[in-house]
Order: sequence, then C-alpha cells, then structure tokens
Amino acid sequence: MDFKNLYQQIREFIPNTEQEFADKKIFISLMEKYPDTILTRKNPVAHLTGSGFILNPGRDKCLMVFHNLYRSWSWSGGHADGCADLLSVAIREAEEETGITNLKPISEKIISLDVLPVFGHFKNRRYVSTHLHLSIAFSLTADDRLPLTNKPDENSAVAWLPLESIEKYSSEEHMLPIYQKIIKRTKTL
Repeated sequence: MDFKNLYQQIREFIPNTEQEFADKKIFISLMEKYPDTILTRKNPVAHLTGSGFILNPGRDKCLMVFHNLYRSWSWSGGHADGCADLLSVAIREAEEETGITNLKPISEKIISLDVLPVFGHFKNRRYVSTHLHLSIAFSLTADDRLPLTNKPDENSAVAWLPLESIEKYSSEEHMLPIYQKIIKRTKTL
C-alpha cells in the first residue's frame, strides 16, 4: 500500500463517534500538510502509528502489554517508520512487543482512528518532545495458548486479560473509551 491508498482508506473510514469525526479531520489535515513526513518520526508534531487490539479465538480475552512509559496495561502498536501499510505495522509491532506468532486480522478494515497524545519523555537517554500519534487500529486474533515474551525496552509484562474487565487493568482513563469502542465494533465482525 502506498501513501495515496492509505489517505483514501482514511477518507473512506466511516466514524460513528463524535471523537472519531473530529479525529478523522485531524488525520486528513495533517496528512495533507505533511505528506512527506507524516509516516516517519521526522515529523516532530505528529506521525502515523499502527495499533493492534488482539483477541483470542473465543473473543473473551485480549492480549495486552504492561507499557513501561505509561505504567499501564495497553494494546500493542508502534510507528509506521515509512510504511503506509498500517495493518502490517500493527502486526509487526504486536509480534515484536508480545512474542506472539500467527496473528491474523479479524478484518483488514480500520477498526478505529484515534489521535493520541504522547507527552515528553526520555527514550534511550534522548529527550522526545510531546507529540501526537495518529493511531490507525485493527482488530487482530491469535491463539492464546502460544508462548509470550515481553520486549524489555518497551514493556515489562505481556498477558491475556479478561475482556470484560479491561478497565481494571488499564490506568489510562483516556484509552478506556477507545478500547470499549473497538470491543463493540469487533463483536459485529
């Protein structure tokens, strides 16, 4: 997939929450303003990321990582680093962060568009300024019996958590509506 196709895919995404209507406008505006850098970390304001909300085949557990930076259980995901195929980015990041294999998309369509703040922090002894992640999320599935491994530079644990009590694990209040939205949409797939 190239940038033009990704841009079209986002334009065709049909939001059904007020948050997504607003966020979609931001996606389109920033993609039009920064077509040469929005897929890379060279853009200091915002960059595209691929996120994966991973469910087991029974769809009663989700695979989460305990994120070192946010000190919370979180979905997997990461920077596009120049790749316009955000589904493959979401799968790559999930494999890197959890050690899980044989991930499959529940659907190849975008499940959620979200503008997420990343506050200033140090990474590898370098300061990273506050910026936005333009998260393109997908619902994925994997076998919950497969072995898991964490990625120590990013997370300190990986686990399958009960879907119905995700709010007990995530201490990021702003992420809970996003997770609930994705859970609700995935149930219809």
